[in-house]
Amino acid sequence: MDRSELTYDPRGVFEARGGVPVDMFRELAPRLVEARDRTLADLAVLRAGGRAAEADEPNDAGFIDLPELLLEDYRQHGVDSEMGRIRAAGDRLAELVDRVVVVGIGGSYMGTRALFESLCRPYHNECSRDERNGRPRVHFDGYNVDSDPFEDLVQLLDHHSGEVTPGCPWGLIPVSKSGGTLEPAIVFRMLLERLDRACLGDRDVLRSLVIPVTGRTGRLHEIAAALGCPDIFPIPDDIGGRFSVLSAVGLLPAAVLGIDIVSLLDGATEMVRKFKVLPPGRNPVLDYVGVGHLMERERGARCRVLSVWGRQLEAVGYWYDQLLSESLGKDGHGATPITVVNTRDLHSRGQQHQQGARDKLITNVTVGHVRYPASPIGRSLTNLDQLDFLSEFRLTDVMDAAVLGTNRAYNGDGRPTADLRLSALDPYSVGQVLQFFMLATVVEGRLIGVNPYGQPGVEAYKREMNGILHQKAGSPRA
Repeated sequence: MDRSELTYDPRGVFEARGGVPVDMFRELAPRLVEARDRTLADLAVLRAGGRAAEADEPNDAGFIDLPELLLEDYRQHGVDSEMGRIRAAGDRLAELVDRVVVVGIGGSYMGTRALFESLCRPYHNECSRDERNGRPRVHFDGYNVDSDPFEDLVQLLDHHSGEVTPGCPWGLIPVSKSGGTLEPAIVFRMLLERLDRACLGDRDVLRSLVIPVTGRTGRLHEIAAALGCPDIFPIPDDIGGRFSVLSAVGLLPAAVLGIDIVSLLDGATEMVRKFKVLPPGRNPVLDYVGVGHLMERERGARCRVLSVWGRQLEAVGYWYDQLLSESLGKDGHGATPITVVNTRDLHSRGQQHQQGARDKLITNVTVGHVRYPASPIGRSLTNLDQLDFLSEFRLTDVMDAAVLGTNRAYNGDGRPTADLRLSALDPYSVGQVLQFFMLATVVEGRLIGVNPYGQPGVEAYKREMNGILHQKAGSPRA
């Protein structure tokens, strides 16, 4: 497969019993083009400095051309560009500490975790510093208010304080557009106090170890300014949290980890180019949207199962779960996303997918090339497990057989599947797949008449939770 190619193959839906005919997709094609045009029109309004109609606010379409804009700035201005400063800040923090905590929730956390799990070694945090190429271990918090895991993290940080540079215990990357979301704000407050204590009150050291990613205004920005943090990176006003993974939100932690963020953005830019110019039938974004929409409309497939064949893509699936849920789950609309990791979940959810309710569209996500040479299974000392017939095979051969066998079993029972293929698990391909899902989500929103931006349902729980806490504290609402 060519390096530049991410492919989506819906033939398993068009050709299988229980799927939809390709002629129905062709009839839908003009509406898919209209939805794409509408998506790009949102971006044009932003870049022209205008405002969308009231019913179309918020308009967070800035994610579409952000990778291209960041790369253009980097190629013109080098170290003085935002990308140049992100890379420099990432390298600086990596040289100072052996552990970094990323504090965030939702889109301020899940995209970064997807990058970490898909592009770093599977046991990155367990490897020696040399095996990590001098890059820190990364931990995540602020996405829950769960006391025991937090206390355990603090004990871990205290125990391993200053492993690389004496006096520099660990790094902290708080990520929040407003700084007002309660869960990460509380965790950041508590970790900042502990980091200050670990720095023995040396504010110069403290501010060098905290790199906030936030909006240009808001509580987190005010805290960063008060601390005098030398590096503060912006979350653009025209990008919502769940669409922010290819901004400093994901790029800074990726740079700390030594991930090639230029290649990541190159892949995303290529996906946007295809999205803009290719027609339905050859456009992976439009094809994915069309198949999902038709299966939901014609077959009642309101559950979208993202079946990732490899656990390093599990966090990508969970990131997509949030993206689809928050974007389209409005006004009674929106399919329910489900991520499964195979072959693991064939022994749990597989039974339900094979013989349960016919309300699912399964999309397989596979990777063409593994990162390491696969070892042969080999012969046993005793062959008591009677598996010597597999001795010349490798785990990759078994995985290929599992993918093929599972698809045959599902399709044989009238449960259609489609295939999304990445050429490799590298920054370029991951950049493509992240942008692919973001574009597809927005296009589907425009297709079904739902504004994919904003999350009013999430804001409702925040209001209620804050009200309860203020009432218990005997304090007026902020």
